[in-house]
Amino acid sequence: MRRYRPLPAVFFAILVSALVGGLFGRNALATDDKVPEHYRAFSAALNAIETNYIDKVDSDNLVYGAVRGMLGTLDPHSSFFSPKEYAQMRERQEGRYYGIGVSIQVYDGDVTAMNVFEGSPAHKKGIRRGDVLGNVAGEDAKGWTVDQAMHKLRGAKGTTVWVGVKRRGYTEPIKFELTRDEVYIPTVPAYFMIDATTGYIRMQDFGENTDRDVKHALQDLTTKGMKRLLFDIRGNPGGPLDQAIKVVNEFVPKGRMIVYTRGRVPNSDQDYRATDDGAFTEIPIVALVNRNSASASEIVSGALQDHDRAYIVGETTFGKALVQSVYRISGGAGLALTTAHYYTPSGRIIQRPWDASFDEYLSYTMRDQDANKAHNPSDLKHTDSGRPVYSGGGIEPDKRVAGPLEGFNPGRFGRMLVARGEFANYAMKYAADGDTRVTQASTLRKNVKPNFVVDDVMMGDFREQMKTDRVKIDEDAFAKDLDFIKAMMRFEIDNAVFGIADARRHLIESDPQAQAALAMFGEAQKLTELSKGSKIKANN
Repeated sequence: MRRYRPLPAVFFAILVSALVGGLFGRNALATDDKVPEHYRAFSAALNAIETNYIDKVDSDNLVYGAVRGMLGTLDPHSSFFSPKEYAQMRERQEGRYYGIGVSIQVYDGDVTAMNVFEGSPAHKKGIRRGDVLGNVAGEDAKGWTVDQAMHKLRGAKGTTVWVGVKRRGYTEPIKFELTRDEVYIPTVPAYFMIDATTGYIRMQDFGENTDRDVKHALQDLTTKGMKRLLFDIRGNPGGPLDQAIKVVNEFVPKGRMIVYTRGRVPNSDQDYRATDDGAFTEIPIVALVNRNSASASEIVSGALQDHDRAYIVGETTFGKALVQSVYRISGGAGLALTTAHYYTPSGRIIQRPWDASFDEYLSYTMRDQDANKAHNPSDLKHTDSGRPVYSGGGIEPDKRVAGPLEGFNPGRFGRMLVARGEFANYAMKYAADGDTRVTQASTLRKNVKPNFVVDDVMMGDFREQMKTDRVKIDEDAFAKDLDFIKAMMRFEIDNAVFGIADARRHLIESDPQAQAALAMFGEAQKLTELSKGSKIKANN
């Protein structure tokens, strides 16, 4: 019997983000003659449990668990949301809320800052990624759940909350008075010019304003001389379908198919075409994707590839392309039910098959990819210019470069350092020259200037930290992963003290996937010429 099982965070991100394609506002599910009989059986079981079970039970939890178990027999993505989970999903899609601007997780009972959004109240005051929020609003936060902490941290705009932060290198908590404000969660956190003609856009998520974020970045880069674009969609778990369509429409002419859906329920068969002439239909594009690019990001990369508008570099994407229709049900809860498949313009089905237990399917991002994967001849499709592409398992890159971690493919040692948070912890020591947001004395604080390099002194210091943290150093493995280790040290320090744009700009200099992509603009230019020819044919 297949049982419902909780998903690791990365899979939950893909799952929730993919609900995207959902069609909100539907009121009822199809019924058949057996439903009354099944309902009576369920009601009888619920009544028996409530009446006779040895301990008092929560009826809501019983019902929610039963619904989750039922959906767990269908596919890996049909899912149930409690009222609180449903509200959080909607908040994430809207991309804004009132609070201090910190995403949090609980580790060993400590409420820990995982991300601090630039421009937020927390960022302006100097809270850092990795900080432990030990005291919130005068209360000890040790042992709190994420929900408990969020309840205290969020509130009406303009109200204040005191937060006491425990930070490595500081003997006493750092106290912050934070004024709650609207927090915007950016889906395009970084864009810049790599050189005089090459623009870079990082689209790491989808929200209700992604099309505007991408358009703003494109327009700004154009004023700075952009003639070609490196479009980074790696690790993007997906988002609203309409946003994926609008993003693609920036790069393709009016009338071009972007994606279509096919299913068995009424209105599930839909064709989505470009409704306007995109402003960037002739710019060469190299798109970066990896195994964690899913759902709406696969719609974008698949459409750009099918129309010869982008040369794809990286890894085969996750392969999640199910239409999730979201139904509001009683008590503010939600039900996301798979009702159709997505197809790329060439007729490729993006969805990857799943095994009976879902285990192999859900562990996809943890396994190395087969560069010589065999294809079923029936899966062969063609782009507008006749290039071969294949259906049935994500979007395959035009040039394969393994790189699941920030474009690198480190060994077990390097991956262990990431999992333990060694790079983020090391970055806690550093502050930018002139940064006076936190003036409290520290035994470890060091200042750095922009464009610093990771030198031998820093490497020795990092080794000492690993010893303190009881990390067993495998010298051979350390040497093999040295480039990755240096890149991650610089990336985390840059991100913590100078911002994500600087961190991404410097990372690209050593990121193997990005460097391979930059070498492919000759191929991207050829595709641009082919797409122009396809446009002329379409207009004749």
